[in-house]
Amino acid sequence: MVLTLIILYVITLIYLSTVERFRNYASIIAWQGWILLGIALLQLHTLNWVELGFVILETLIFKALVVPAILMNVIKKTNINRVSTSGTSQFNSQMLSIAALIVSAITTYYVADSSVHMLFFGVALYALLSGLILIVLRSRIFTHVVGFLVIENGVFLFSMAIGVEMPILINMAIMLDILISILMLGMFLTKVDDKIHADDSDSLTRVKD
Repeated sequence: MVLTLIILYVITLIYLSTVERFRNYASIIAWQGWILLGIALLQLHTLNWVELGFVILETLIFKALVVPAILMNVIKKTNINRVSTSGTSQFNSQMLSIAALIVSAITTYYVADSSVHMLFFGVALYALLSGLILIVLRSRIFTHVVGFLVIENGVFLFSMAIGVEMPILINMAIMLDILISILMLGMFLTKVDDKIHADDSDSLTRVKD
């Protein structure tokens, strides 16, 4: 079952490089949240009930519900629709995503050892690379937010690769950091769109105090 969820997660990362509408980005982030919830339930069952309950709440409420809702709210308020056509083409984005998948598989083969879950390590690395590709290739700030979220999900999978040692205080710090960051970025996107009616990162260089 875990393998099935991991495969589905990889599919969402590949699909991420092909979509052009921001609503699809928000949907992918929501799907990733539910997939990570399933993985956490299956992989971390040996944790005590307090730590396991916190991880489940963090994954369910924040990753699967709150973040997608924030993204959809930003989309509605800013009326953004499609990814900017400038920059790298969709085909090149897909090729880079596939290349990242291959690099992740090769790196995992040579780096991971018996103390690290190779499957989680490889997928987590692919998630990190996918988020970076999204941030570098796209000019829209909203896309950068999505890339940041993909990277955060990759960090979550890295913790799975290490094992079930996940102190509750560390999880709390991660959750609060992500929550505050997303709320700030969401409000920032709204304010920028209200002032200059655009959310391209290039436009920010023209904003004066």
